[in-house]
Order: sequence, then C-alpha cells, then structure tokens
Amino acid sequence: MNDKIPTPPGRPTPLAGTPSLLRAINDRAALELLLAHGPLSRTQIGAMTGLSKPTASQLLARLESARLVEAVGTTAGGPGPSAQLYRVNPAAAYVAGLDVDTARVRVAVADITGTVLAEHTVPTRGRPATEAVPRTVAAVAETVRQAGLPADCLREIVIGVPGALDPVSGKLRYASHLPGWHSPRLLAELAEALGTTVSIENDVNLAAVAERSSGAAQGCDDFVLLWAAEGVGAAIVLAGRLHRGFTGGAGEIGYMTVPGAPVVHDVHRKNSGGFQELVGEEAVLALAAEHGLAAPTAEGAVGLALRTPGAGDLFLRTLAERLAVGLSVVVAVVDPELLVLSGRTPTAGGERLCRLVQEELAKISIPRPQVRCSTVPDSPVVHGALQRALAAAREAAFTTH
Repeated sequence: MNDKIPTPPGRPTPLAGTPSLLRAINDRAALELLLAHGPLSRTQIGAMTGLSKPTASQLLARLESARLVEAVGTTAGGPGPSAQLYRVNPAAAYVAGLDVDTARVRVAVADITGTVLAEHTVPTRGRPATEAVPRTVAAVAETVRQAGLPADCLREIVIGVPGALDPVSGKLRYASHLPGWHSPRLLAELAEALGTTVSIENDVNLAAVAERSSGAAQGCDDFVLLWAAEGVGAAIVLAGRLHRGFTGGAGEIGYMTVPGAPVVHDVHRKNSGGFQELVGEEAVLALAAEHGLAAPTAEGAVGLALRTPGAGDLFLRTLAERLAVGLSVVVAVVDPELLVLSGRTPTAGGERLCRLVQEELAKISIPRPQVRCSTVPDSPVVHGALQRALAAAREAAFTTH
C-alpha cells in the first residue's frame, strides 16, 4: 500500500513520453481537476492543464466514452454563448470505509467524488467472537442497500481497527481486546465475503489521514496525532507518509513507560502500559471522581469539568499535565512540526484542554510543536478510511480506462 497521504492536485508537470503515456497523464490531470474544482468547461480544463482546445475536446471525449465524466449542464450569466460543463461521473466507482472497535462497527459508503451516500452503525459489544466478520459483512451490505446501490458495486473497502496487521504474518497485532479478528486469513476471508479488495489499517493512522486531508494537519508533512479514548495511541506522519514501524506497531504508545505510571511487565496479558494508566478512559474517570466530577464516560467527565469552576479547572490542568508527559517523550524522539489531539477525550476538552496541553508541554519539552485540536467532525476513522479507499479506487479507475 502506498503510504503517501494524498495532497491536493496542482498544475501537471509536462513529461516526455509516448503519445499514449501523455494522453494518460493529461486524462489523469483533468480528472483530478474536475474532482477538485468541477464542474468545468472544455475551455477551463484547457486553460488549467495548458492543453489546446482540440486536445481538451479529445480528452473529454475519451473520458466520457469511458464513463469517467459526464455532462452536467452549461455555463450561464456570462458574455458569449454558454459552454458545456463536465464533472467526474459519481457512478464510476463506489467505496466503503469502516471503523471497527469493541462496541460497534461504523460503515460509510461513498461514490468516487467522495460524496457519502449512506452511513450505518451496528452495535457489537457482547456478541460472540465468531460473529465478528459475518456481522461486519452484513453491516456493509446493509449500508450499500441504504445507499440504493447494487450489492456488488464496491470497488474498494478500507477497515480501521484498534491494532495493526503484521506485515510478515498477516495477523492482527496489538488488538487482543478485539475478539474474532485474529484469523491468519483475515484479509482473505473478508475479501471473499465482501467480493472486492479489502485493506485493514490502524484506526489512529486513518484519523491522521483524515486530519491531513481536511482537518487540523492540512499542509503539514511532519506531525503526530494523539488519540485518547477507551485506549491510547498515536499516528506518526513523516515527510507526508505514515510511519508504521517494522511490525506495524509504531504509535502504540499506550504501552509506553512514562513518569507517574506503574510499569506493566506483562503487556500481552493486560493489553496496556504506562501511558494508558494515565490518560486511558479508566484513568480519566478515576481522576474525575477524585475531583468530584463523577460521569459515566471520560468525555462526559471532561465536559462536566468545563462547566465546573474550581474542581473542573484542577481536573483539566492535571489531565493536561498527564497528556503532556506522554507527548514529551514522543516529541523528544520524533520532533514533529505539529501535534493533533484527537479521540473522544481530547475532543471533549476542545480548545481549552488544547491550550493547557500546549502550556504544560512547554514546561517539560525543548521542542515545542504547535498543539491543535482535531477539526474532523463525526468519525475521523471513517473519514480517513474513505479517503484511503477513494485514493485506491481512483488510481484503479483513472489509470485503466
């Protein structure tokens, strides 16, 4: 899989090559421009690509014949005759993005333009491990049905999970808390059941893809995303690429030993570690209770703290100190330009918690990257999964017509 996180298209660079290669380059450039700026007229496409009117006309005829673009009306209101407008054909390909955790499976289906057609959530907590894959397949099928699409329409599916596939064995690591997802043939089983190409990616990595595509990390090539919810993890982006590590475990900072937390000597049994004991959901709930801020969830406790002067202020400051302790270790090793706080707990704290983390980090770390809150709404994991699936589907559709 190409780990390069897509950046917005720019003006294509002329390349020497055969006529067929040049046509393919021009076709791809036009499609990317239509995705970014469409609908566009022939004249506009010609001006943006540097192609002559006859060449732009031939290009559009090829793409229309391949059902990759379609006419969508004409320009109006300007001087001179109206011009035909074109857009990428939404039906050229469909994709799905999933977020799988211990409590639910979230699914979204989108067309090749990125327009989400349907979303569906299926609860899974307490269900038998043997139902994990079948329930996921059923959730995808139901979402496709709700989108009003044929059952076999999906070209690419990307699934975000709280773990990582070992690139050597193909088994899911760092996810013993996710029953039913540990078959050595997991990818093959999913692909066979779903009838299309399936990729599995760490959920926090996908959140980082979403942030760089349309969130707080747009335009940033070196950043770390901290995810804090039920579990704790990080995504590391270096030179615009996700860094997974040799076994896929880069960013599993829940296991990281940090000051103020007990050292766990059997991480495989507990599926936890030092930093998890400071800022995981159970730790945040315990900290809130110490300050008289009892709540059923960590994000609920943070929200209550924001509305409670005095005790709430002390709770938020302590939580920021804990987050900064773990982040200081990451910053000392990676030295990123930016830190993005994501996951239910930091998101609940918003800009106030973000500022407190920035202040506490400045006290204990020589590198002082900017700290920002996630700006991706709803589920960043689903959004990132769709971005990954769209990139693969477009690559296939745009280079094989």
